Amino acid sequence: MKFKLRYLYGALLLIVVLTFFLVNNNNDKQKALLTGEIENKEMPDDAVHKGLENSNSPNKSNVSSSVFERLEKMKSEVAQNPTDTSKLKELADFLTAAHKPDEAIPYYEKILKIDPINIDVLFNLSYIYNNKLDFVRAETYTNRILKLEPANTQAIYNLGAIFASKGQKEKAKVIWEKLVKNYPGSPASDLAKTSLNKL
Repeated sequence: MKFKLRYLYGALLLIVVLTFFLVNNNNDKQKALLTGEIENKEMPDDAVHKGLENSNSPNKSNVSSSVFERLEKMKSEVAQNPTDTSKLKELADFLTAAHKPDEAIPYYEKILKIDPINIDVLFNLSYIYNNKLDFVRAETYTNRILKLEPANTQAIYNLGAIFASKGQKEKAKVIWEKLVKNYPGSPASDLAKTSLNKL
């Protein structure tokens, strides 16, 4: 089962990372993301967004107490067994999903001390640092993945995207062209073709 979950998490992370890189590929959109500007400032009128018109970011007053209880339970479980990598990852993933990546990082790093070849955790750290615009660390974690799995097309694509985000478009181009040539028909190869057209 662990084998299948690894690929599931990898696929989910690929979708999130690829979406992030595609959004950031356009300089205007990237500038808007960094400054917090939004094109459409009106809240969608649907069931999901009803009642959110006057709310701010999630905080103690508008987040369900069950979420805090779940978080405290996970922290307690980790404290009771600090070497249980599945509990550490569950907590780190929860914190990442709750937009608390800085709190998640130490838990992911603890996992890597126990299991330094955990590809899922390496991807998660690369994703977090990329979102924080810390491309040096994002590149470091991506290179660790590629050292373990040189044919990991998701990591190859991500490395090219990191270079593109750093403004090193020529390096990104070389990586993506190699990806397209060596792994034709793969989802990462198809994405690389699209990204090459946008460079």
